[in-house]
Amino acid sequence: MTDTLQLGKTGEDLVCQYILRNGMQLLGRNYRAGKGEIDLIAMEGDTVVFIEVKTRSGLNYGTAAEAVGYRKQQVLIRTAQHFIAQHGFYENNIRFDVAEVYPNEGNRLNYIDNAFGMN
Repeated sequence: MTDTLQLGKTGEDLVCQYILRNGMQLLGRNYRAGKGEIDLIAMEGDTVVFIEVKTRSGLNYGTAAEAVGYRKQQVLIRTAQHFIAQHGFYENNIRFDVAEVYPNEGNRLNYIDNAFGMN
């Protein structure tokens, strides 16, 4: 496994632990549809939460959340629509969260609820 893949997996593992500690139920991990992938999918109450995890070793390229720009958001939305259709979550609320993980800062985690919508 490359260093970048290992870094990403480490970040996903930390966020997975975080969401479970905070009462969410994990529905899926690394869900793929079309050209998109969603790192983590969870259920919080009646809300399906699609979580993009960004792990960064430093801030050389900006914050992790800044990497989730408009195009990435559109890919996540389309992928989420596939998941919703495949699993029948039509009546549920939907939310997109972004989790930033900084392993070089003691695994600091910045979790952003409702980072963007399906506009």
